[in-house]
Amino acid sequence: MLQPLFYLVFAEVFVILLLLFRTPLRKPLLLLLDKAKQGRGPVVASTAGGTLFVILLSILYNIISTQKRSTDGSPLNTTDQLILANHLLVASLLGVSLFLGLMIDRLHYYIKELRLLRKHMEAVRTLDKRNDEGKIKGKLKTEVAELEEEEKD
Repeated sequence: MLQPLFYLVFAEVFVILLLLFRTPLRKPLLLLLDKAKQGRGPVVASTAGGTLFVILLSILYNIISTQKRSTDGSPLNTTDQLILANHLLVASLLGVSLFLGLMIDRLHYYIKELRLLRKHMEAVRTLDKRNDEGKIKGKLKTEVAELEEEEKD
């Protein structure tokens, strides 16, 4: 159970690093995340996240029950200590993997929103440039008309 959790945590950290920095793999990763969030993807992701959360709660319950045995007055034997250490490691890895999954989801959302805002700002800038050019042309036309009137006089 530990080795797949370590692989999961390292893969999630790798995905987060790819999302944070502009690399050639960022765009395909964003497209992959977009595809994963369409159709049945959110249902599958929430089901997997819910399952991991239930497993985390079960492990935390086992940790608490093991610790209660030690508060009864008798110290934990070495087997219980090893089981407790293993449960703590698995619980921390599950918690970290759930948190990193949430971070990946939020980073993807913010990058998508940032891209849309940049496109919108670019469209506003081009419209503003066109309006400024139109105003300048209008001013030039009025100045030319005034100069022509002065030349006629």
